[in-house]
Amino acid sequence: MTGLLGMGFADPVHDAQTNFRAILDAMSRPGRIVQVTGVTPPPSLDPATAAALLTLTDHETKIWLDPRAMAAREWLAFHCGVSFTADLDTCAFAVALALPDLTQLPAGSHEEPETSATVICQVAGFGTGLAFRLTGPGLREPETLRIQGLPDNFDAIWQDNHALFPRGIDLILCAGDCLTALPRTVAIQKG
Repeated sequence: MTGLLGMGFADPVHDAQTNFRAILDAMSRPGRIVQVTGVTPPPSLDPATAAALLTLTDHETKIWLDPRAMAAREWLAFHCGVSFTADLDTCAFAVALALPDLTQLPAGSHEEPETSATVICQVAGFGTGLAFRLTGPGLREPETLRIQGLPDNFDAIWQDNHALFPRGIDLILCAGDCLTALPRTVAIQKG
């Protein structure tokens, strides 16, 4: 029944569990780069982006899809069962090919910070590009993360987001079959 829509996970139960553990590891240890497995992505999405969506979304999830990633819309609807919104301010997840304006996304409330959005953003790569110093929960010592494909002022953008805590946006960065996470709790400085 997949036909033109391709496959989701090759082994749905095993791959979902394996990728969930990888994403959980990345979220609990900000800046740690983890590898995903078992997915052939649709056009415009990296394997890590597709794996994160297959793992974290379902029929109750409302996502905003970057207009440049519309080739993946049918795949997401079929494999994840998600619904789509054209408005950043109403999504639970934003799937972006470049960092969207975080101030336009739901940041949750003090009573319900879990109602904030998570951004799954594709970047060009890890290990090169801008260097960021991460500190905060999940890090015994400061961690340096190099990311290619974020705006030059990402540290300032993130400081504004981090200042909203316990509200704020969580960010999953994907490149190829690897991802890392920046939860709203982590502080980021350039360098």
